[in-house]
Amino acid sequence: MSDYHGNVHVGGPAQTHELAQLMISKVAVGPMNNNAYLLRCRQTDEQVLIDAANDASTLLTLIGAGGISRVITTHRHGDHWQALAEVVAKTGATTIAGRYDAEGIDVPTAVEVEDGDEISFGVVGLRVIHLVGHTPGSIALLYDDPKGAPHLFTGDSLFPGGVGNTQGDAERFTSLVNDVESKLFAQLPDETWVYPGHGADTTLGTERPHLPAWRERGW
Repeated sequence: MSDYHGNVHVGGPAQTHELAQLMISKVAVGPMNNNAYLLRCRQTDEQVLIDAANDASTLLTLIGAGGISRVITTHRHGDHWQALAEVVAKTGATTIAGRYDAEGIDVPTAVEVEDGDEISFGVVGLRVIHLVGHTPGSIALLYDDPKGAPHLFTGDSLFPGGVGNTQGDAERFTSLVNDVESKLFAQLPDETWVYPGHGADTTLGTERPHLPAWRERGW
């Protein structure tokens, strides 16, 4: 295993998490310190990008000559797709987003996915998990590593210390915390590694004890 820790900063180097069948490279871009994740199947070298958030030149350098087959956008908020048009123009990648957020993304979505769908590249598969609250169509992406712990890309729906921002809307918060609890915490083990849309990584085990407190505070 690599010495991956997931702490990256804008302008700094990528961090790469080396798994048995998958390489995950994390880089921070843009004025809102967005995380973008490049995933490469180790067996076939096919790559996909999660959130072409900003700074296309940094992302294209990370992608390299091998290109990418797909770009997956976790949700409709503009800070997560500022570089999408340029990355797609340069790579020809297919765009993927959640069915209920695609309309809010300026770059057309070629493939709209729903809860339970599978996105495959090489010998790797990502399962789509629809989480309602931060936006109507936010998706998380689960890589259930056959040789280790699960790996979960949560966009802005789950962070260290809480769920994503619901702008003080109690109905949206309840929806999001219910989805996160039932679809993530109730289904996946504590060792599940969490890669959020901004900031540091965490694990479900680290966050699990705090779920009641999140509900109590309402954000």
